[in-house]
Amino acid sequence: MPEVVFYPQNKSINVEEGTTILQAARSAGVIIESPCNGTGTCGKCKVRLDEKSLPNVLAKSRHYLSKEEEEQGYVLACETQITGDIKVELGENKQNGTLKILSRGHSFNIDLKPFIRKEYFVHEDVTKVFAGKEQLGIEAGDTTKENYGAVVDIGTTTLVASIVNLNNGDEIGTSSALNPQAVHAQDVLSRIKFSSDADGLKVMHSELTDKINSMIGKIALRAGISKEHIYEIVFSGNTCMLHLASNTCPESLGKYPYTPKISGAAYLDAAKYNIDISPFGIIYLPPIISAYVGADIVSGILASQLHEKDGVILFVDIGTNGEMVLASCGNLSATSTAAGPAFEGMNITCGMRAGEAAIEFFEIEEQGSINIKVIGETEAAGICGSGLLDMVGEFAAHGVIKKNGQFIDPESENVLHPKLAERLVRQDGKWIFKVTDKVFLSQKDIRQVQLAKGAVRAGIEFLLENKGVRASDVDKVLIAGSFGYHLREKSLINIGLLPKEFEGKVEFVGNTSLSGAKAFLLNQTYREKMKETVKSVEVLELANYKDFDRVFVRCLSF
Repeated sequence: MPEVVFYPQNKSINVEEGTTILQAARSAGVIIESPCNGTGTCGKCKVRLDEKSLPNVLAKSRHYLSKEEEEQGYVLACETQITGDIKVELGENKQNGTLKILSRGHSFNIDLKPFIRKEYFVHEDVTKVFAGKEQLGIEAGDTTKENYGAVVDIGTTTLVASIVNLNNGDEIGTSSALNPQAVHAQDVLSRIKFSSDADGLKVMHSELTDKINSMIGKIALRAGISKEHIYEIVFSGNTCMLHLASNTCPESLGKYPYTPKISGAAYLDAAKYNIDISPFGIIYLPPIISAYVGADIVSGILASQLHEKDGVILFVDIGTNGEMVLASCGNLSATSTAAGPAFEGMNITCGMRAGEAAIEFFEIEEQGSINIKVIGETEAAGICGSGLLDMVGEFAAHGVIKKNGQFIDPESENVLHPKLAERLVRQDGKWIFKVTDKVFLSQKDIRQVQLAKGAVRAGIEFLLENKGVRASDVDKVLIAGSFGYHLREKSLINIGLLPKEFEGKVEFVGNTSLSGAKAFLLNQTYREKMKETVKSVEVLELANYKDFDRVFVRCLSF
């Protein structure tokens, strides 16, 4: 059996011939990022082999590799089978430590009425901890001043945790990180597939809970408080993420009629799910609307008070999934579309997450020159989601691409400013736009953005049409989420993700999944109110509409 050695971890494993490098890494407990879950469609699992190792592998595809990378011994881990002993060099991923993750979202004035309360009994010299009317546990002495709760926004790509003082509502501290599940499967559908067997579910649940425990532990250590005095933790996330957080198989979410196994509005024993807080601590899962409109959107509805506002308001959470809610004088309708991982920089040739060296801003100036901003103010290494949408939006506005998404041909169509035209060059016979010497956007990348924005726009169109609302009738558009917060109204309208009628009406409300979860934590009355509100939400399952494909194709146009 061939031996595989991974560097710099210096871990080795023997595998059967024909095993892929990615499979060998997972068996050895070595993480190689593979957002597409090994289907060969993202090109992010590049590893390097030395000269002696190259004859001992069979590489199926080199589609995502440049000639320079091939010459240096790079291969795709998911597409490369092992036929003999090899040494694998893994690149050091510094980006995950510099991710820009938003830990703030719009909220409202919250009256303090937490579900957890503590009461000191003088004669017994004990403090009793209550969840509502139920006694959770007893502590020696007077510990009433040490009363904390936590919230975690479990995003498909990122995690944000916060600890809150339940006695006064003050936030103690926050922590953010990449969701460790994303290295195995980037989007919700591939996450469902990965977790549909016992082994996959175990990996997803344990890696998530380990990371949550680490984040909560760091906040508590910095604040000088004990984790044992954290009595409740609220998990806010999409329906799939709450399945994985509660160690529930999400397989039913991937099959018609897409029925969740959990509905939220539930309490769990924290210890049973390996959450390291008080030994008698509890987890609260907010209510879920449907298989693809989850508790994160319910938290967003609560944070933005969408169900209590007058007028017509559209709430859109843009990410790997595009979830949206239309509020018409408090009456709510919701739907979701599979936008895919392009907005996160995945499935994009030079795409990366919003970390150091990622282009986050792009603008074409009057004389054809370009203006870019790079996270960390260093040399650009790739493009994150906000920069990507800026680029495609500017290309559409300045005629670099046609309405159908094709690059203009600078050799036969003399319509571009010379400075722009010289950035359009051929690579392997196809046009690319060179942003820097190392970073470019290809025709395939434009198509990925088209598909993603087309899905979200089609969802918006169906939601409006279903309620008989014209785009011009919408009073306000709330763009939620960490990714959405870093976008610009101009770019969203330029690429056609939002109709032109929304110009001047867009408000970026941030991480309302987290701020809404805090509202659930700090005032227990919202739990029952939102449970009832969710029952009245009309859910549009776009897969049931015959015209969806037609509208989707129409929405692909720039």
